[in-house]
Amino acid sequence: MATTYDRVLSEAFGPHEGTAQRIKQIALVVLGVAALIVSAKTSVAIPPSPVPITLGTFGVLAIAVAYGPRLGLITMGTYVLLGALGFNVFARTTGGFNGPVEGITYMLGGSGGYILGYILATAYLGSVARRGMDRRVESLFGGLLVANVLIYVPGLLWLAYWIMAGDRLAADATLLDQTFAWGLTPFLIGDLLKLAVAGLLIPALWKLVGDARA
Repeated sequence: MATTYDRVLSEAFGPHEGTAQRIKQIALVVLGVAALIVSAKTSVAIPPSPVPITLGTFGVLAIAVAYGPRLGLITMGTYVLLGALGFNVFARTTGGFNGPVEGITYMLGGSGGYILGYILATAYLGSVARRGMDRRVESLFGGLLVANVLIYVPGLLWLAYWIMAGDRLAADATLLDQTFAWGLTPFLIGDLLKLAVAGLLIPALWKLVGDARA
């Protein structure tokens, strides 16, 4: 008979019911949003691409696995809402004639599709963790790869539209080449490293939890 799981990593410690559980969940959301902001702000610009290299993907994937689909989406939704309201939570703001671009305007920029991808990846990877696939390196790494694809697909599609809509296509480039050069190729090695770290870290934390309860 297949083993079933009813907990994600964040549910393996602390209170499990009542007011104390709610307080823990609120604290986790606050900590998760703070972690997303710090990981997004840990960035390196790679002009002329509007998409910087950040630790944002790692933060999203780690929170999705540790929090599960429900709390993960609440955390991600809170983060995106803060950004939409104009708080400086995303990777970077871009200067313009009227000052920095933030809020909805920023989300409709070249990086906007990746923000949607973060939400899709959180929902998927949270469900992977809920099924217990985060307890083994092999199954978790497969889930992380799929989640990364879910980030890239809307990210690249929107970036291609943004390039065309803003007449930003270079005269000597095809749309596909420029989209990949700006939104995919520079990030592949770094993302594989992030996936490797997350894929090793979460199962190791589960083992620590199990050993502590043994």
